[in-house]
Amino acid sequence: MINNETRKKSSYVLLILNILVVILVSSNLRSPIISVAPVLGDVRDALQLDNFQVSMLTSIPLFMFATCSVLVSRFSHKFTISRFLMYSLIILSFGLLLRIMGSLWTLFAGSLFIGLGICIGNVVTPGYVKSNFPKQIGLMTGIFAVSMNLTAALASGFSVRIGEWTGFGWRGSLGIWLVIAGLGLLVLILEIIFNKKNTDDKKTTVSVSDFNMFKSAQAWNISIFMGLQSLFYYCLVTWLPSLLTDFNMKGDSPGWVLFFIQITMIPIAFCCPIIASKMKDQRIMIIFICTLMFTSTMMFAWLGAQWVYFNAVIIGISNGLSFSLSILFFSTRTKNSANAIKISGMAQSVGYLIAAFGPPVFGKLHDWDPSWKGSFYFLSITVILMFYFGMKAARNKTVED
Repeated sequence: MINNETRKKSSYVLLILNILVVILVSSNLRSPIISVAPVLGDVRDALQLDNFQVSMLTSIPLFMFATCSVLVSRFSHKFTISRFLMYSLIILSFGLLLRIMGSLWTLFAGSLFIGLGICIGNVVTPGYVKSNFPKQIGLMTGIFAVSMNLTAALASGFSVRIGEWTGFGWRGSLGIWLVIAGLGLLVLILEIIFNKKNTDDKKTTVSVSDFNMFKSAQAWNISIFMGLQSLFYYCLVTWLPSLLTDFNMKGDSPGWVLFFIQITMIPIAFCCPIIASKMKDQRIMIIFICTLMFTSTMMFAWLGAQWVYFNAVIIGISNGLSFSLSILFFSTRTKNSANAIKISGMAQSVGYLIAAFGPPVFGKLHDWDPSWKGSFYFLSITVILMFYFGMKAARNKTVED
């Protein structure tokens, strides 16, 4: 009787730790990058950066995602998932510390380590969800997406004020995320110790998979869909403040439009995986997502800043759905956690490589067409391609089939 009670208490504690791991790890996967944009001017002035150097602060992490995601998935079987996530937060924390040291070298070196740390977390967390919550994949994917988007919204809206509150300026704005990384690291260490003491860590060990993900048509559908929806998001995150300023929005209003988009994404990102995981296929969701995205591009192209907050809601809904659905595919379109990590690595490597081309092309088209119409026509073509690959990815078919 005592053994049963002890076992129940142990299971309850482990469940809480597992949930906290998902929340705290995902909270570190977007905010360290999003927090840079609001204080970019301060960083540029303090370190006397030129425009190319400024652009590298966001390009370096994306480059790390594109180049390292597949490598991370290939080495995932070397450690338990929890231990791998612990290493990701150690690397991230080191990068966050380096980035605020105050020199050009540490700024870029820190960005590189931040990109690598986030890359590991991006790739491995879906495998953690599939391994620890096999019957609650939709719910936990929703929690994962909400935590990521909530901290990203806070980063975009409050970075400048955080710097003022801490008294450290841009260093305070960027360094505050060390606290979240430290909390995540603490919980992971506790989970590893608890797991080792009670379950010998068997639950979180990843088996080796010989499956070649790059030979799977379904894996390519998921990867390209992931990339195109990321391209749409990063184009808007990068250029929305500038284009709204061109549309005669004043003061900090453009920044608050971006914040409004992020906030709108939060409830959608939570509900979508729960609903989608109960569906045989998600093609109806793809139709809905792409219809909203196409509508938003046409509204910007022809209406400019008119109805901009209504448009922000459309963008928030569609991006919240597309992102969380992409993450859900990693778990629901694979048969085991090893392949969930593999498709996560492939999709994010291919996806972020595609996404990295989006903001430069969007900006170059603006150079040729100052009205921004050409840029939004480019995004509308992206949405059409996204619809094609999304409809294939949403079929009830695993990557192994």
